[in-house]
Amino acid sequence: MPEAAASRIPWTPFNFLALPPDQCELENSRAVLIPVPYDSTASFRGGAREGPAAMIEASGALEDYDLELDLDVSQIGIHTAPFVEPHLGSPELMVQRVRQAVATYLRPDRVVGVLGGEHSLSAGAVQAHLEQYPELSVLYLDAHADLRDEYMGTQWGHASGARRIHARCPLVLVGVRSICEEERDYLEAQSNATGSPEISSFFWPVNDADSLTRGVIRRLSDPVYVSVDLDVFDPSVMAAVGTPEPGGMSWIQVTGLLRAVAESRRIVGFDVCELAPREGPTACTYTAAKLVYKLIAYASRSTAGLPPR
Repeated sequence: MPEAAASRIPWTPFNFLALPPDQCELENSRAVLIPVPYDSTASFRGGAREGPAAMIEASGALEDYDLELDLDVSQIGIHTAPFVEPHLGSPELMVQRVRQAVATYLRPDRVVGVLGGEHSLSAGAVQAHLEQYPELSVLYLDAHADLRDEYMGTQWGHASGARRIHARCPLVLVGVRSICEEERDYLEAQSNATGSPEISSFFWPVNDADSLTRGVIRRLSDPVYVSVDLDVFDPSVMAAVGTPEPGGMSWIQVTGLLRAVAESRRIVGFDVCELAPREGPTACTYTAAKLVYKLIAYASRSTAGLPPR
């Protein structure tokens, strides 16, 4: 086919929101998404390695315009980076690879998001952000505490991500409804510890969502990194995860919290992890893509805002 004829055919790009080149070129984008197809430490149901591609594919069906915020999210420019190749040498080496990948795209006028993959990847993304933002705190939404020092022979797996993050910066856990005794003891010990980063936990369910939101914001420094394990949602909303836990948060509860955080803190980075698309209906994949879209929107409209170009 002649090139001139090919140029007249409407092609569908494989990037987040299926954006045309002028809205996804790196130099014009104030948001970058990094897909990381990795789930090598999965301990129950695998498949999160298929999550990044599924979210990108589903995002092509989203409207660019966000009704809640009266904002065309695509106008800020969203660049979808190449997929990060998994490092099979060890989970720790994979975390470091994610740190390097995120650091490549970080700059003060840009929000960087990771599309997981399993939740162990968050530790690498947070490390990269800490190098750019030393005052960073992390909002960690998860059904599980992820505070084991070691699990199944590694300190860098999906059950230890929050523990590795807390070693470096303040951490606020929200949505937790399943922990082991080691994690309970760790939280109790940290409540009396001095000289270490703060850690706060908001177990789910709660009686007063407004009170929880105020408590979360009070404990977050500025800026904020948001880490979301999709199992924070109730399985009726999000069944397509590796370790579903009943009694979780609703879509309105999660997005309401994230919007409130963005209204008082600057969100500089995020991840959305643990989508295992084969474990649930297609609606789960669409919901995960929508959450990524909402996080980009909230970050771009935060009170502090992104600095002007």
